[in-house]
Amino acid sequence: MELWDYRPDVYDRGRSLDLVGYHVQATDGRIGSVDEATYEVGESYIIVDTGPWIFGKKVLLPAQVVTSIDPQERVVHVARTKSEIKDAPEFDAGTFKEPEYRARIGDYYGRFPG
Repeated sequence: MELWDYRPDVYDRGRSLDLVGYHVQATDGRIGSVDEATYEVGESYIIVDTGPWIFGKKVLLPAQVVTSIDPQERVVHVARTKSEIKDAPEFDAGTFKEPEYRARIGDYYGRFPG
């Protein structure tokens, strides 16, 4: 399964869904809210504003880590712990769309079981 694509059972490309503002739930608790989301095949991700949890930083999560989306509750569930997300490479607003940055993020998240 491609790290930068949503799982087929999580997001149906045939429907429109804006995740901005949804709460993000790690396996062990809430980590923040979706600040930005993309839905392009092979390039999908969410950017999470962590608020005070890690001092107002943002983190980029590949779409593959999203395990479920609840539109009624406006919650996105991800298959990573708070610690795994906190230890990820730091978000860089200037380079997050560059292939080198994506490779670093992919290497980091790709080492965890799906």
